Amino acid sequence: MAVSLADLMRGAAAEARRRAAAFPAAGRKDDLPWAVIAAFDADVRGHVERDRRIEDERDRVLIASVTLAETPDDAEADEWDRARRGLARAIDYLEETVLRFGIVNRAAAKRGHGVAGDPVSAPPIG
Repeated sequence: MAVSLADLMRGAAAEARRRAAAFPAAGRKDDLPWAVIAAFDADVRGHVERDRRIEDERDRVLIASVTLAETPDDAEADEWDRARRGLARAIDYLEETVLRFGIVNRAAAKRGHGVAGDPVSAPPIG
């Protein structure tokens, strides 16, 4: 059985959270924003109908990623925590938005990720 689009979204969000938690030790600051949304862009974005709400939340993840990446190396721990929490919230909102408003498109249906036109969060058939 193919993986549902909802499962792909959950996996992309988990990957984004791992990347945020590992920064700055596990990456360059210029790469962080794109690394955080890489799994979403590869596995989810092209498989849901375009929706401004989803795109807006994706943009918020990018902005929060830049905020974390630009946190000065000598910043206090609370500044790092605040930036990391902001990114985690943005990732959460993107995940919630896709699960709540996302509609499976034909490309996703062809790959077995659901039925075209159904909500991303629709339970699997069968």
